[in-house]
Amino acid sequence: MKVKDIEARTEELIIPILDRMGFELYDVEYVKEGQDYYLRAYIDKEGGINIDDCVAVSREMNELIDVEDFGSDEGYIFEVSSPGLGRVLKKDKHFEKSLGLDVDIKTYKPINGSKEFTGELTSFDKDTITVTFDDGVEIFNRADIAQIKLTIDF
Repeated sequence: MKVKDIEARTEELIIPILDRMGFELYDVEYVKEGQDYYLRAYIDKEGGINIDDCVAVSREMNELIDVEDFGSDEGYIFEVSSPGLGRVLKKDKHFEKSLGLDVDIKTYKPINGSKEFTGELTSFDKDTITVTFDDGVEIFNRADIAQIKLTIDF
């Protein structure tokens, strides 16, 4: 199976479990790290996810994965996790929930002499992300952004 197929099938299997438990699916990723492949489901709920929530979802999902027997020939490690405080924003629903919050942006190439920016996410569309800084506004092309995540303030 292709990466996108594995991620899509994982979403199909996990969403009914999450709906029943009152959680939401933040994201699914299938990635290679070092020698191992990881299939990760990031889950969330109002007030945040804890380890017991992750364990409960993982147990149910592992049973389904065993029955379905889908994945790659390489095998993988399945993990359930919270997206964390500094969560990466990938999908429009992530941007929608993060409007008005501070974000950290890393770009592939320098823009005005820098590749890292921190400011308030003020708007987005399918092609651009708009961020407000103390000294102005910058509109970034999505294609130029390597990563955008919530800023962690302590």
